Amino acid sequence: MSTFTTEIPVRFRDVDSMGHVNNAVYATYLEQARVAYFRGVLDRDLSAVETVLASLSIDYRAPIGLDDEAVTVTVDVPEIGTTSVPMTYTIETDSGVAAEAESVQVSYDAEAGEPVVLPEDWRSTIREYHDL
Repeated sequence: MSTFTTEIPVRFRDVDSMGHVNNAVYATYLEQARVAYFRGVLDRDLSAVETVLASLSIDYRAPIGLDDEAVTVTVDVPEIGTTSVPMTYTIETDSGVAAEAESVQVSYDAEAGEPVVLPEDWRSTIREYHDL
């Protein structure tokens, strides 16, 4: 099974008064990883496709600090739905796993206000990339 990996720099603005990356920034790292995934795997700009984030869950394992300089986010798709792409993530630093997360991205028709079937080219590309 293939996974997608991207590196994201830890910025000074990510760090809160406690001296570690704020919990909400972890969601931003995941969003940046999704953007990179859509570009790298599907050759699509996430801001230009009609999808919505339907769910997001993050399990924090260890703090990330400014001295970590960057995080590596691994993205996997364990299965593919009719209208959705469930994704799992691991956020790591040189010290190890900082967080594990799951999300569901749904293909969505904004005008109709409802989910729609994923484009077939997405489905076949995702299946091939992740050996589904």
